[in-house]
Amino acid sequence: MSKKKGLSAEEKRARMMEIFFETKDVFQLKDMEKIAPKEKGITAMSVKEVLQSLVDDGMVDCERIGTSNYYWAFPSKALHARKRKLEVLESQLSEGNQKHANLQKSIEKAKIGRHETVKQMKWPKKLLTDGLITYLQ
Repeated sequence: MSKKKGLSAEEKRARMMEIFFETKDVFQLKDMEKIAPKEKGITAMSVKEVLQSLVDDGMVDCERIGTSNYYWAFPSKALHARKRKLEVLESQLSEGNQKHANLQKSIEKAKIGRHETVKQMKWPKKLLTDGLITYLQ
């Protein structure tokens, strides 16, 4: 007989998130330890560890009410998190483009009034890429 290959940690995390997104419900740990092995094939022994890693990464919310811990994650929260991340990256990109344009303008201003000598023109121009030197023609 062939042995069943276990799931990787990322596969377990993805499957656990599927449970939350499909049911759109709030669970206790003992409920997840029953549901996860049946529906997604995650071993009951690793449910707590996977759930805690999702909570630590902010993908699943956890709240202690009385003596019980309740876990939940809704698709809308994941969507909002991706939108916020996209907005941050777009703002960083625009800042980088603005900085690049300003540097290009300052280079052009610095070139005004300067002359390249014949000796400088004969020097090979070097372009640094990933630690390798490439000569430009």
